[in-house]
Amino acid sequence: MEWRGTSGYVEVAGDDGIAILRLTRPDKLNALSVPMLADVGDALRRFGTSGEARAIVMTGRGRAFSAGDDLPATESLTVEDFEELLTNFQALTRAVLGATVPVVVALNGIVVGGAAEFTLCCDARIGYHGSDYLFPENDVGLTISNASTYLLPRLLGGRALPLVLDTRRISGTEAHALGLIDHMVDSQEAVLPKAVEVVRHWVERGLATRFHLRMLRPPLEEVEAAIARESAIGREAWDAGTALEGIKRFMREQEEKRTRA
Repeated sequence: MEWRGTSGYVEVAGDDGIAILRLTRPDKLNALSVPMLADVGDALRRFGTSGEARAIVMTGRGRAFSAGDDLPATESLTVEDFEELLTNFQALTRAVLGATVPVVVALNGIVVGGAAEFTLCCDARIGYHGSDYLFPENDVGLTISNASTYLLPRLLGGRALPLVLDTRRISGTEAHALGLIDHMVDSQEAVLPKAVEVVRHWVERGLATRFHLRMLRPPLEEVEAAIARESAIGREAWDAGTALEGIKRFMREQEEKRTRA
């Protein structure tokens, strides 16, 4: 499959008609910058609707699926920086929900923040015991976004609220028990092959797969309503100074760790 991004950190390879989209920034735990997000969105739209692929599997290189937003933990962070990142994350959700082929994530490691939110709109999540989830927003003074206020309760019901408020790291095993992960395998190496196996089964004999995707995926109009509400409340939280407070606390705690070392 011919495709080339501009960031240098997103690759696409073909596997018998299945597009394997891989994040390739392992030294930064595949943290997603705006150029990377633009590449992922472009690839999702291209292979999700062009007929070139029968399915899409997204994964990462190294020990993390993605550490989430590539935001600097500095006091110079602006609301414009954050809103640009959110806009690009939201484009991924729209691309997945608009795809005419299944989109599955193969969680080769930890998945954090905006990346964790992105997985919620996908058609399945494949993981292993090291596919830990972390929603740290409440602890760092940000609010959840990317339609998570709709998608997370859709998956977890009433367990979504305490999960977001706790901001604790959830092991892959617990994530599977909660319903965040649909299929578990025994090792990191087995995650991608299992994801390919799942989507291949769905499309090889699934003559009506594209119609069921339209009927059973989260309705886009409800997702858009959640995004609009999150954006308004997120701006309110930002204006209240919670993000700056969280950044200062993070920087203070990091300095304390360096001092103890």
